[in-house]
Amino acid sequence: MEKEPKIKKRKEAVLETVEEQNVKFVRLWFTDILGQLKSFAITPKELEGAFDEGMGFDGSSIKGFARIDESDMLAKPDPATFQIVPWRPKESAVARMFCDILQPDGSHYEGDPRYVLKRNLERLNEEGYTFYIGPELEFFYLHNSKNPEVLDEGGYFDLTTLDAGSDLRRDTILTLEEMGIEVEYSHHEVAPSQHEIDLRYQDALTMADQVMTHRIVVKEIAHRYGYYATFMPKPISGVNGSGMHTHQSLFNNGKNAFFDQNDEYCLSETGRGYIAGLLAHAPAITSVTNQWINSYKRLVPGYEAPVYISWARRNRSTLVRVPMYKPGKEEATRLELRSPDPACNPYLAFSVMLAAGMAGVKNKYELPAPTEKDVYLMSEEEKEKAGIKSLPGSLIEAIALTENSELVRAALGDHVFENFITSKKIEWDSYRKDVSEWELKEYLGVL
Repeated sequence: MEKEPKIKKRKEAVLETVEEQNVKFVRLWFTDILGQLKSFAITPKELEGAFDEGMGFDGSSIKGFARIDESDMLAKPDPATFQIVPWRPKESAVARMFCDILQPDGSHYEGDPRYVLKRNLERLNEEGYTFYIGPELEFFYLHNSKNPEVLDEGGYFDLTTLDAGSDLRRDTILTLEEMGIEVEYSHHEVAPSQHEIDLRYQDALTMADQVMTHRIVVKEIAHRYGYYATFMPKPISGVNGSGMHTHQSLFNNGKNAFFDQNDEYCLSETGRGYIAGLLAHAPAITSVTNQWINSYKRLVPGYEAPVYISWARRNRSTLVRVPMYKPGKEEATRLELRSPDPACNPYLAFSVMLAAGMAGVKNKYELPAPTEKDVYLMSEEEKEKAGIKSLPGSLIEAIALTENSELVRAALGDHVFENFITSKKIEWDSYRKDVSEWELKEYLGVL
């Protein structure tokens, strides 16, 4: 936990900036359990009270929060997350802060996804570790939100014409950097009108906040140009979907806990255990890292998304990839989990990834041999011999596996665990009852 004098200094710095920058409104941001960003605005005169006690709101109206008979909640802003919102006019500036959600008595609310991650990180910190994350977020630019009409026909790393996404991506990066978010790479992705902006690694809580900011900035800049940006995992049939390959590492006393120069893969016992934990618990955490019905339209063979539970160094058909070690770059030793998609709730997704990996570390799971052959080209017999299993093929399969996972329950806490599963079952039931366009085209004229 942060020391009170440090928090006090940050509060004072926020109040000074609000006055100097003539900030007219401060937006308080938080998420529901599905990762949808929620917000309400306060005026600067309310800030001190918000810092000290929080601002009240009706929690019963937020997905997965409270019942109507226990609806009073408090949103308490985190001064460390204060940023001016660049897309609003400077003459009447607007700022934002992420909030912790509290009960009326000031205790943490168990249904707050940000608190879920903070609680997991506090446990990790007690063991001497810091968890770092570096995500690669893919998304599509479309003409509008009604149908998936693309802006360009570019492919991987293509330099497209200026009116086909380059300006949007450039302005998005400049806006992110204005908000203190460092960008490592940006480029056109494999599918038409698909783009990627990768964020420089940060501690997991900071990164979860940055992922939420990244998504809203991408959408705001697209809207400014008259277009629509979507993080939907698979908006267009027949092309690659959008993933959020998530690079992860653990540090201990300033050193990368995954690195061991004497290992053939330069992986320490901690690194090996962490990967083994991710592989072992991948089926159970998939409903959290890929939480939508549409997520499973991406997780199919043939479109570069991982389907088979295996690991490798150079092989990008595996679930986990360990980038090759470069001499003198021990700090860069990391693993890349390739299954998550950018529409997940990052607070919950990072929590279950960490829980799975640490289960492997603590219980000394044995890491299977790497799979350097393209898994999609392996026969079923070869996969069976190598012990390679598949990720769940649908949301309902994934939810059934999560429902029986004590690891996921412990990571999310009873409240979020139960509400998340209930919400997903309702979503699946709605989908199951719907008659789709595909069914009408396939069956109506012949049955």
